Amino acid sequence: MQDFVMSRPDIPLMHALLYTAFSFAAGLALTPPFVRFLVRNRIGKQLRVETVDGKDPSVFRTYHQHKFGTPTMGGILIWGSVLLTIVFSRILSLFGIVDNSLLQRGQVYLPLFTMVSLGLLGAFDDYLNVTGVGKKRGLDVLPKVLILLIIGTCGAFWFYAKLGYDAIHVPYLGSVDVGLWYVPLFIFVLIGTANAVNVTDGLDGLAAGLLVIAFVAFGALAYLEGLSVLSAFCAVCTGSVAAFLWHNVPPARFMMGDTGSLALGGTLAVIAMMIDQVLVLPLVGFIFVVEMLSVIIQLVSKRYRGGRKVFLAAPIHHHFEALDWGESKVTMRMWIVGAFMAMLGVIIGVFG
Repeated sequence: MQDFVMSRPDIPLMHALLYTAFSFAAGLALTPPFVRFLVRNRIGKQLRVETVDGKDPSVFRTYHQHKFGTPTMGGILIWGSVLLTIVFSRILSLFGIVDNSLLQRGQVYLPLFTMVSLGLLGAFDDYLNVTGVGKKRGLDVLPKVLILLIIGTCGAFWFYAKLGYDAIHVPYLGSVDVGLWYVPLFIFVLIGTANAVNVTDGLDGLAAGLLVIAFVAFGALAYLEGLSVLSAFCAVCTGSVAAFLWHNVPPARFMMGDTGSLALGGTLAVIAMMIDQVLVLPLVGFIFVVEMLSVIIQLVSKRYRGGRKVFLAAPIHHHFEALDWGESKVTMRMWIVGAFMAMLGVIIGVFG
């Protein structure tokens, strides 16, 4: 039986709400000095110089030329606020004000480790993107994927060998034993979700709004599973992302960058594996899946259909931009669809 199931310290709902409010307030309070630091050091968004298949991103340039130089690496503020909240909860615990802090080995260590490790990887990539020279900016694909594979493999074997995970829950059918296949499944889910959120982070507020929805959904599922600490952690992530979103709605004051999207996407994946809801994840993160699939479909079509495209631009949010929907309309419509599908995912997670 998994360690976090054997040990379930409790955090009252009011304490979870307090931590959520603290993370939101911390994010808001830290935003002005953080943005000033980014501007002073010229840590700004660079326009994409080529598409993933090496072509000119004409649609992207048309609709995003004005965003050149917008401060990036806002993800540091997001997971920094989460860390600050965890420290705050630990201080309250040490002084006996609360019984349990958020820093619990069974429920928070794994998603927190994922968030920080992928956040640091993303921060390094963002730094190279901002300071790099030449056409290609940021980490090359191979070393980036290799590092993700290493982190994913370490996590997979920890879940499989240390915690004893070797089955997945199939809604309405029950637990299905997958044995050693759990390892590649974990790696696929972690890398796939991290990259899907990264791909979605292309419009002001889009990824952040969908992440708020996803963390609320998984927080509810974790709470119903009796994992109140993990649920509180999801709530804290919601608060910190919401604080970022406050300044990221169009026109964005700053952007989360890879340091935010990779970290938060990977964290969602680990939480889904912890509460055994990996098959609900595609519903909770429905738009992330659609965005990633649109990129894959576009690349395959251009590769095997003589350069012909399925979408005007990929990811699909740029396709809707090219249809002159307008950035805000695309974002809000995707939020609506994402919220509906996440609600469906929660219902299936509860009753399935």
